Amino acid sequence: MLGATLNAGAAISPALAERMVYAVFRAPLKRGKVLPSEREVHLRAKTGELVSEGRRVTTYQWGDGECPVLLLHGWQSRASRFAAFVPRLEALGLSPISFDAPGHGDSEGRTTTVLQNAAIAARLQDRFGPFHSVVAHSFGVLCAFVALREQIKAERLVAIAGVSDFGFLVAQFGRILGLDAALRSGLRRQVETRLFPEVDNVWERFDATHRPGDIDLPLLLVHDEGDRVVPLRQAHRLLSAHDTRAELLVTTGLGHRRILDAPLTVDSALDFLERKGS
Repeated sequence: MLGATLNAGAAISPALAERMVYAVFRAPLKRGKVLPSEREVHLRAKTGELVSEGRRVTTYQWGDGECPVLLLHGWQSRASRFAAFVPRLEALGLSPISFDAPGHGDSEGRTTTVLQNAAIAARLQDRFGPFHSVVAHSFGVLCAFVALREQIKAERLVAIAGVSDFGFLVAQFGRILGLDAALRSGLRRQVETRLFPEVDNVWERFDATHRPGDIDLPLLLVHDEGDRVVPLRQAHRLLSAHDTRAELLVTTGLGHRRILDAPLTVDSALDFLERKGS
């Protein structure tokens, strides 16, 4: 219904409809809540905060802060979704570090961007030191690649149900709403001119396959063959671009969200993080 309304509005005022599409694209429609299965881990985190672009961002630390592992959540999600990873990482002597992105969880704001998440990751690196590794899910995977290419360091990356192509996010949004071609093109224009006016070639810079040699570390890609939110082809793009540094685990029946705390995912990720060498 929203897409049909926007398409109809474009016939009356194309510019207004374009701005409305952009506003809907930018803001998560809901905030993820802490699930009962996550509560114990969530409550024992050492919480803190930092200010990003004038908005308070809630941060989380488990363990003593030594050997930090950065956890990057996805769109409409929150740090507590990594609850299944936290005790396993602690058992290895690692310290999980995370944050609720602006507009998500307990952080302020209504919107967030790839660049803002990368900048927050860099702030956490300043606080805790270079990361032992990064574990990311969905939209967080795209943020992880941009951060690793431009701002942070880590020894390994686990990318779960990851978005590899920023352009996919815009195109998928248009498909879900059933937007006509003019509004889809208008949304891309709004992203270029309003969301990232200071960025040259947004679509290339925010592509996880861009300059793959700049991210010289082992990668574990975990993706479900039936993921309806982020198709498996997004993982194959990463696998092809990062070649011998990457390995792909394809799961069945876990979809986009249940894959994150599935025993197979957690076991495989922890085995990968314990592995020595490349």
